[in-house]
Amino acid sequence: MKKGPKVILNEKEIDRALSRMSHQIIEHNKGVEGLCLIGIRTGGVPLAYRLQEKIKKIEGSAPLVGVLDITLYRDDWSKLSQHPIIRKTEIPFSIDDRKIVLVDDVIYTGRTIRAALDAVMDYGRPSKVELAVLVDRGRRELPIQPDFCGVTLSTSKQEHVNVYLKEIGGEDKVLLEKTEESDG
Repeated sequence: MKKGPKVILNEKEIDRALSRMSHQIIEHNKGVEGLCLIGIRTGGVPLAYRLQEKIKKIEGSAPLVGVLDITLYRDDWSKLSQHPIIRKTEIPFSIDDRKIVLVDDVIYTGRTIRAALDAVMDYGRPSKVELAVLVDRGRRELPIQPDFCGVTLSTSKQEHVNVYLKEIGGEDKVLLEKTEESDG
């Protein structure tokens, strides 16, 4: 009998995790001066804007927010589709000498973040780059770790973490689901 998806975080728990991460980002960076949040398409973008709002409520001023598309920076883009969908990167400010917090919904192998680092460096030279993720599901293939994390899970290759956010057509929840694939 197949089990249904397991709810890892509900709406209230996502909000609580983002509040905690906001405080950690502020504390670690000693405020918001020179701080920018850059959301990685797709899931990282609404999370970056939510973190911006929470930081603004705490500090009274908000960090700048940018949007990063990494499609052509991925090392597997040709495997994903012969015609990848490329969306706009929107970083309407200089990142030179700024503290950047890359924001994504899930970190798994680390390959998305590697691609994001390559993409960011094409826009300038930040003084520091940190990583904030809602879910760290482990099983890294590259030596990349989040600086700020909502929840850490230990998952298998047969499991998948899905983050649903109201900004991208869902209700706020994080689900852990079994996939049909096996290790062989």
